[in-house]
Amino acid sequence: MYETYWNLSTLPFQNVPDTDAFFPSATHEEAVKRLIYAIRGEKGGALFIGDIGTGKTIVSRTVVKRMPGNDIDIGVITNPMLDRNDLLREMLYQLGISSQPGSKLDLIHKINDKLLINFQSGKKTVFMIDEAHLITDTSILEEIRLLLNFQLNDRFLLTLILIGQPELKKIIHNIPPLEQRLTIKFHLRSFNLEETAEYIIHRLKYAGAKNSIFTKDAVQLIHQYTEGVPRRINQVCDFSLLVGYSEKSERVDTTIIKKVIADEHQQSA
Repeated sequence: MYETYWNLSTLPFQNVPDTDAFFPSATHEEAVKRLIYAIRGEKGGALFIGDIGTGKTIVSRTVVKRMPGNDIDIGVITNPMLDRNDLLREMLYQLGISSQPGSKLDLIHKINDKLLINFQSGKKTVFMIDEAHLITDTSILEEIRLLLNFQLNDRFLLTLILIGQPELKKIIHNIPPLEQRLTIKFHLRSFNLEETAEYIIHRLKYAGAKNSIFTKDAVQLIHQYTEGVPRRINQVCDFSLLVGYSEKSERVDTTIIKKVIADEHQQSA
């Protein structure tokens, strides 16, 4: 690949949620703080939305990374397209409990027992449901709402964080009993121009870059084309470094970025 040519120790713009490469932009860092507050403050439910590619997954994983493992039990459900019983079984699995065939009531009792055990041992229990916008069955969402009934007189036994694309907000809005339980809400936005420039520098430094590789004009064009969406920035920057390496360029300039954009348009045509 192009790492040696650009004097990099690794690929800087991989589209994977690497928490070590997390870029704390104002909106991304605020999202992390809001979600941690929801957990620490035992707020019950939280809604975390953002457009495709804005970094919801890396934010949620950064939250998990920053929470001490000895006083928190976090389950992450990445495929929410399950029926009600399978959803409950998946939650038990995430909590390290095997579930035998049984009624929904049996599954609910097991979850409640685990929540009480965690509470008595000083642990907070958290469920993050990713891609929650894919849940179109209102009965499943009602089941999720009922999970927030697991509480004592003065606190919730469970923090439930729903993560998804903006349409999730509209879905939740049509279910007032659930919407009212989601006391913490946050919409993750994309980067502005300054953040885009800082993000590119951040990722290059993470990969071991000692010098600036992208020209200022190239960064402006990248921001304009990608609209500041991190996933799209990664795609353009990664391919630009490859093109620059192939052409033995000293830096990545607007000529290279335009070639990358033209290629993307051709591929999508």
